[in-house]
Order: sequence, then structure tokens, then C-alpha cells
Amino acid sequence: MSLEQLYGIKGKVCIITGGAGLLAEAHTTAVLEGGGIPVLLDINGEMLEKRKEKFLNLFPNSNIQTMIVDLSNVDQIKKSIKTIKEKNGHIDALINNVANNPKVEQQSKNMTFNSFVDFPIEIWEQDVSVGLTGTIAITQEVCKIFEKQKCGVIINISSDYGIISPDQRIYEVEGKQPHEQIKKPVSYSLIKHALIGFTKYLAAYYGSIGIRVNTLCPASIFNNQNQEFVDKISKLVPLGRMSRVEEYISTILYMLSDSCSYMTGATILIDGGRTII
Repeated sequence: MSLEQLYGIKGKVCIITGGAGLLAEAHTTAVLEGGGIPVLLDINGEMLEKRKEKFLNLFPNSNIQTMIVDLSNVDQIKKSIKTIKEKNGHIDALINNVANNPKVEQQSKNMTFNSFVDFPIEIWEQDVSVGLTGTIAITQEVCKIFEKQKCGVIINISSDYGIISPDQRIYEVEGKQPHEQIKKPVSYSLIKHALIGFTKYLAAYYGSIGIRVNTLCPASIFNNQNQEFVDKISKLVPLGRMSRVEEYISTILYMLSDSCSYMTGATILIDGGRTII
């Protein structure tokens, strides 16, 4: 089998949750480069349409599908998977990419609390509802199809914070008192750790029928953060810089394709070496 055949996923239907998010650009590109059909799910319909328009300009003859879905709503998840199956006849891969990711550059509400003891349980529940409950719910629905097909690929998107703990020093702002400093919240790190465990569970559970499940851990993705933050995090990385979204494309395609046919239960960490020191 040629490399083109090994890495090709022609005609394969690949669901991408959190399809309007930053890293979903890499997932979508990987699917399209391999000849597959990306199905982008997100609660943000406006961003989905922009994402679809962008990729149709880049891949004018491609089949790109989008669907507005609240991944914290189990009924919506069930209806969406049923619709995707009816439309395409099959589903071949699921990339669990969705998460409430509190980003320093966007001043999200998850990044406005300055201590662990102040972090509201309500936000914890919202984060878990999307990042874990929603992920498990959509995986259950897709696996019903995979079980009948006796094949399928699942990629759970974790993070370097699924391996290590957030270094809260990089979020500190000079001139603020300790009690004023914002913190990366507990929910993000715990959810990303849990996804690695979820991968191992599913890989062992489904290995005998040909369903492969692996984890990708991206890290330190540049997204127009302020220079102070970029400098702080770059000093923690042996390669001396943050990552670029496009640096994950080839790995995602590898994980989706038959070239990865003997890998399951694995965690691929792309972090510029940050976790080795």
C-alpha cells in the first residue's frame, strides 16, 4: 500500500466537536487534505458559517458539513448523530475537541477568579457538562454506529495540561497583588486529565472489534496573546516558542488514517518539549 493510500481517508465522515474553535482549523484541514468529509459541530452558528466559507475557498470541491449543536444537551446530540448518519450513510471518525477553554487572551469568565476556593461550582458544572458529559454522550451515540460497522476512529483532544498542572505564574500580571491575580481554573486541567483516562478505557473496551481510540495533547498554541504572556510561556519550552495551529495537521491525519492502524490507547504529546523539564 502506498503512502498516499495509507494516509488517505477519502470519503470518510469525520465529526469534529467544537468545530468553530481554534484547533478545529487543524482538524478540518487534516480531514480535507486526506479527502474526507468534515462535519463541524458547535453551538456558535455564526462562527461555523465563517469556518465553512473559509474552507470552501481553500477546498472548493469539498464536502463540508456544519451543524449547530449544544454539546451539553443530550437530546440535541442524539438528534445530530442520527441526522449525520442518515445524510451520509456512515460515520467513520469522531474528534472530541469541544471544551470550555478559559483563555487569557479572551478574558473569559473562567479566567476572572483569583483563587481555587473562589472558583464557583456553577462554572465547574458548566465546564464538566460540555467537556466531559457532552463528550461521553456524543461518543456513546457514535459508538452505537461504530459497533455495527465494527470499525471507527476516536481522537480525544486533551492538552499538555492533561499531563502537567498549569503553571499559574505565566498568568500573573506585573503590578497586581497576589489576591488580584487570575488563575487557570481547576476544571480545565481535571477535564483534560480525564480525557486521557477516557481514551484508555475505550481503547481497552473496543480493541477487539476494531475501534481505535487515541489522545492528542496539543500545547501552548499561539492565538494573538499579549507579548508578556508569549515571553513567559516560551521560556518554559525547550524549542523556545509557542506552537502554531498548522503544526498539528499531519499528526491528526496520521491518527485518522490506516497508517495508524496498530495504535490505540496512546497519548501523543506535541508540546515543544515543555513537559520534559
